[in-house]
Amino acid sequence: MTGKIKSESKIGSVHEIFIEKMAHEGQGIGKINGKTVFIENAIMGEKCRIEIVKSKKSYAIGKVIEILEPSPYRVIPACTNARECGGCSLLHMSYEGQLVFKTEKVKDSLRRIGHIHAPVCDTLGMKRPWQYRNKTQHPVGMVKNDVVIGFYEKGTHNIVETKECLLQHPLVNDVLSTVRSWMVQSGIPAYDEIAHQGLIRHVVTRVGYKTGDVMVVLVVNGREVPFTRSLIDKLIRKIPAIKSIVINVNTKKTNVIMGDENITLYGNPYIYDYIADIKYRISPLSFFQINPIQVEVLYNKALEYADLTGNETVIDLYCGIGTITLFLAKRAKKVYGIEIVPQAIADAKYNAEMNGFDNVEFIQGAAETIMPDMAAEGVKPDVIVIDPPRRGCDETTLDAMVKASPDRIVYVSCNPATLARDLRYLEDRGYKTQKVQPIDMFPQTHHVETITLITRI
Repeated sequence: MTGKIKSESKIGSVHEIFIEKMAHEGQGIGKINGKTVFIENAIMGEKCRIEIVKSKKSYAIGKVIEILEPSPYRVIPACTNARECGGCSLLHMSYEGQLVFKTEKVKDSLRRIGHIHAPVCDTLGMKRPWQYRNKTQHPVGMVKNDVVIGFYEKGTHNIVETKECLLQHPLVNDVLSTVRSWMVQSGIPAYDEIAHQGLIRHVVTRVGYKTGDVMVVLVVNGREVPFTRSLIDKLIRKIPAIKSIVINVNTKKTNVIMGDENITLYGNPYIYDYIADIKYRISPLSFFQINPIQVEVLYNKALEYADLTGNETVIDLYCGIGTITLFLAKRAKKVYGIEIVPQAIADAKYNAEMNGFDNVEFIQGAAETIMPDMAAEGVKPDVIVIDPPRRGCDETTLDAMVKASPDRIVYVSCNPATLARDLRYLEDRGYKTQKVQPIDMFPQTHHVETITLITRI
C-alpha cells in the first residue's frame, strides 16, 4: 500500500503512509509512489503521518508526526530518555511485539541473504525483560562545562545523561553518580574525542548476577589518574559489593572503547560469577554474555543441539573464557577451546581448573591456523560449536570447519545477516541447516541471538 499523497518524497514534504514491515534495526518501512521510506519509532501495521527528513534516489527517511492508526503492539515507553538515547530502539513496542519482530527478522535474513529455508522457531523471551544487563559501558564527556555520563544519542556521539537505565543492574546507577561526583569535586577532566584531550573516557561496570561481585573500570586517556584514593573510598563506601576497581589505559584516537593495559587500583583484577553450576573468573577484557538469565537458556539449547552422549570430541571456536566450552565438557569426552585473545585463554584455563574439568584443552590462536594443525595431529571433531563476533566467520575459518568434517555444527550468532551468509557457505559445501532458535538476549533493543543446528549430509 502506498502513500495517499502523490507529491514527490521531497525533504519537508508530509505524507500519510502505511507501515508494511520493519527493518532489521527496528525502523518502520512503508512506500511513497514506490520509493521505500524508513521511519523511526513506527511499527508494522500502523498508519502514520510523517515528514520526510532525508531523500535519496532509491529511499527516503521520515519521522513520525502523528500515529493515525496505532499498532496493537504500541506502548508508551517506560524510559524518559527513550527518544534521545540510542541504547534501546524498541521501547515503544510491547514485549510481545518485540518477540514477533525478532522472529520475523531472523526469517527474513535467512531467506533474503542466504536463501535458507530451515524452520525458525518462535523467539524465546524473558519473564521480566528489565534490569538484565551484567555489563554496561558509559561514555563520559562535557556538556556546557558540566560532566555528563550516559549513552550516545542515536546516530551521534552526543552524550545523553543517564541517571537511571531500566536495563542495567540498579547498582550501576550508584557507580555512575559516584564517579561523576568525584570528577566534579576533584576537577578530573572528561575526555574530548575531537581534541583528543582530557582523561576519563568511559565507565565500564560488571555485576556478577549470582555472586553480587561488582567491578568498576575507568577507561582513561593516560596512565596517571590523580585522587584515586578518594575515588576508591567513595565507591566502596557507597557500594560495599565492589571487589575490583581497575584503570584501563586507552590513549589511542579511536572509537574502540577499551585499551589493552589494565592497572588494578583496588581488590582483584577480576570478579566471579556463575552460569548454572559452573563458576567463571571474569577480567576487564573478558567476553561474558551480558544477560545471565537468558545465557542459561542459550547454553542448554547448545547442549541439546550438540546431542552429546559422552563419547564425542568437540571443538569450541571463539571460546572466550570458556563459557560454552565447560558446558559442553559436562557431556563430551574431550573439548578443545580455541580463542585468539591471550587473556581470555588464561581465564579459560583457570576456569577449567577451578571447576575440576580435566577433559578440556584451551589453545590460543586463530581458528583457521589451529584447526589444520589439529587435523594433522589426528584430532577429528564430532561436533564444532562456534560463537563468532557480529561480523561472523571469515572464509578461511569456514573452510577449516568444512575440512574438519564434523557431523554437527552448532552456530551461535548475534547477527542474523552474517549468520545467513555463513549458512549459505556451509550448505554449498555439504551441510544442511536443520533448525534455528532465536533467543532474546537483548530485550528492548533490535538485537537478537540465534542458535542453529547444522548437520553434514
